[in-house]
Amino acid sequence: MDVSLYADPFAESFWDVGMRVPSYDNQLLNLAEDLARRLLPAFDTPTGIPFGSVNLLHGVDKDESKITSTAGGGTLTLEFGVLSRLTNDPIFEQVTKNAVLALWARRSKLNLVGAHINVFTGEWTQKDAGIGTSIDSFYEYLLKAYLLFGDEEYLYIFQEAYSAAMHYLYHDPWYVEVNMDSAAIVWPLFNSLQAFWPGLQVLAGDINPAIRTHAAFLSVWRRYGFTPEGFNLASLTVQHGQKSYPLRPELIESTYWLYKATRDPRYLDAGRDMLASLQYGARCPCGYCHISDVEHHKQEDHMESFFLAETVKYLWLLFDLAAGPDNIVENGPYKYVFSTEGHLLPATPQISLAREHCLYYGAYCRSGDLRQTYFVSEADKDKHESNDSRIYGSWTKATYSSETSEPSASSGLIKGFCPGLNHGQKFGLLYMHSNDEHRDHETTQPEEPTIVQSHSVMLLPSQNSDRSVPNSGNDHNDSQTSGESDVTS
Repeated sequence: MDVSLYADPFAESFWDVGMRVPSYDNQLLNLAEDLARRLLPAFDTPTGIPFGSVNLLHGVDKDESKITSTAGGGTLTLEFGVLSRLTNDPIFEQVTKNAVLALWARRSKLNLVGAHINVFTGEWTQKDAGIGTSIDSFYEYLLKAYLLFGDEEYLYIFQEAYSAAMHYLYHDPWYVEVNMDSAAIVWPLFNSLQAFWPGLQVLAGDINPAIRTHAAFLSVWRRYGFTPEGFNLASLTVQHGQKSYPLRPELIESTYWLYKATRDPRYLDAGRDMLASLQYGARCPCGYCHISDVEHHKQEDHMESFFLAETVKYLWLLFDLAAGPDNIVENGPYKYVFSTEGHLLPATPQISLAREHCLYYGAYCRSGDLRQTYFVSEADKDKHESNDSRIYGSWTKATYSSETSEPSASSGLIKGFCPGLNHGQKFGLLYMHSNDEHRDHETTQPEEPTIVQSHSVMLLPSQNSDRSVPNSGNDHNDSQTSGESDVTS
């Protein structure tokens, strides 16, 4: 490690530290600790939010940029937290939690966070709020840190952040980017990094919106054979300059979690289609290539490490789950939390304090049976069973409602019930009221969606039609900043 090499604390934490820590080999643990200590100078800022990169030998360069992404500053808790538990040194967990709290303390009045921030002044330099580029894994690690460590402060922040995202960003079944202060839409775009969100919703227990959003995202894949980096929801075309598919895993990851939650064979069909696309469209003599243009399937001579760490792994996990229960993830000695780079972090007694709330990390179902019942219209079923290229879902009507009595979040984990348990075990900060319990037994089937002309959207009825849709803002930046998007998953 004694080389003058610049490292990204965000990337290094979930690539090197995250890969070495779960092995429990003392030699690898020592290397992980050595690397983490060399990353610690990045956290030496007035806000506690880390720099974007650090020299492993000399520390932070004097000319290092003071701007970092929300994902870069807030996606370190799992790996550093596990390292603290294994080394009995709290410093790693402390600095990463302080960074998360510092980001959350600078949220807007709407409980939204921006994309990029100055680590010295704490001022937001890009105020676009979303669930994709530069922010995605910030949300992911709030929930997963609670699941792994049992720290209820993470759960509380996740509840608030998730509710705000569903209220201001969700336009059923799509998600848009808005100004974090005004909620004015600035970017009506499906960003490929958003595709992790349905999987996170499964972990949170919010299954139904996850199903609808996944169907919308999958319709983009089936139109082009891959998901482009950007898909314009206004024109229903690939966003100019964002036509590539760099072998990202997010949609496949969500497919795995939704199959685990529902056991619906349509998700196996989706996995088969995605596998076929990779085999016939991305296969090259020395591996698998980036697709530089999804419309013409042009290959580019490059393959990111996350293709092996996640894309292929989640495909294998999907089909392995369908083949039978005899696999380490389902029947290993411990439950596992996946890092954002697809590494398995075991909830061993040494690592996890999550005893009282839930030891099942997976899909929510009140009965304890993983085959959750949900409404699927015949039109929707026919659409899934075909390989048409129509785009599913409208982004102009928001149907998610959080206007219920407290607790206000959706269902499952964040509503106060333990995923996978059949006795309604209470945990965490919020508990389900008796009137909520009665309401959950009521089954309301929405009207069947109508399929409009080819290459346009499938319109879904709004369950909250009186809610106003924010107007487009004037502060949109024509070039979307990718930040750490290449390493976020």
